[in-house]
Amino acid sequence: MVLQSLKNCLWLSCVLRTPKACLWSTASGGLIIQSVSNDIYQNLAVEDWIHDHMDLEKQQVLFLWRNSPAVVIGRHQNPWQECNLRLLRQKNIKLARRRSGGGTVYHDLGNINLTFFTTRKKYERMENLKLVVRALKALRPQLDVHVTDRYDILLDRQYKISGTAAKLGRTSAYHHCTLLCNADKFVLSSVLKSPYKGLKSNATPSVPASVKNLFEEDPSLTSEMFLDAIAKEYAMQHQIDHHINLINPADETLLPGISNKTKELQTWEWVYGKTPKFSVSTCLNMAYKDSVLDVKVNMDVKHGRIEVCNIDLPEQWLPPGLYSELVKSLTGSKFCPNETTTLVTMLLRVCPQGDELHSRWSLLCENMIMLM
Repeated sequence: MVLQSLKNCLWLSCVLRTPKACLWSTASGGLIIQSVSNDIYQNLAVEDWIHDHMDLEKQQVLFLWRNSPAVVIGRHQNPWQECNLRLLRQKNIKLARRRSGGGTVYHDLGNINLTFFTTRKKYERMENLKLVVRALKALRPQLDVHVTDRYDILLDRQYKISGTAAKLGRTSAYHHCTLLCNADKFVLSSVLKSPYKGLKSNATPSVPASVKNLFEEDPSLTSEMFLDAIAKEYAMQHQIDHHINLINPADETLLPGISNKTKELQTWEWVYGKTPKFSVSTCLNMAYKDSVLDVKVNMDVKHGRIEVCNIDLPEQWLPPGLYSELVKSLTGSKFCPNETTTLVTMLLRVCPQGDELHSRWSLLCENMIMLM
């Protein structure tokens, strides 16, 4: 661990001795960079910046990065359908939406991320994945790893250790993939299991797969070894120096405008508001005193906001005016527990002060919040 820290320091000192503005022009043909940040939004912003600003005709780029715990969904996916949002909030795990397609993945520091940038004409994800396989084989020849027709990398012919996604622009393109080294599989399986019922959506669904860490196959392997091996293989293929340039994704002098890209990726409007239209049709089984009350709820959600809301309550269970006010307040609001909590708290202030009525109202509101 101390040796790796010294190695990182040496890498960083090499970068600092090179004028930052010259980094993108120091090598022709290919460039290898690694993020010093573990923040998912900053690292996704680097992808956007390179895609938008780099002249990939002159210089292809390999971007290496790792993140603190985060769930990352594809551009056209529904977070309520893909993961357990309540568990993410409890564990303080970030949720991000990337600009590429594909399925949902869990990231932590035991997961390596690789992004291959090229022109659209030179885009070839199969070749990129074969490069990764060659790097793994160079480290441990006995590893049984191969690329599938679905552009996944399998270990022992059955366990997925890498998934793929891509963004194809007009002239530029990037292909990124993961590599499971020593990720927390218990957290991975827990957060990627949606508890939401009655949700109908045309969003792109993820395809479940059995996964395995490379560390389980050989405990002597480390993420740093994989990063170094992949960088060497990339350098050999592009006939460039095997040198990893460390970059800070918050550095505006190196990446002008990067802060705005990072902020946009963190907004509710991007993470949730870009969700394709969906509907929720479910029945709340609310235990009240000695009975169970069935309450049917139907909602249409567009751009992450409730467009249509119907709550089928038993007659006389709540005053019609209070029920109508709840439906009216929810319509147009974010499909979000925080916003709904604020709304119902405000409505409680105008609710008649009978204990029975307050108990019924609170029970309904709690169950509505649980839907989100």
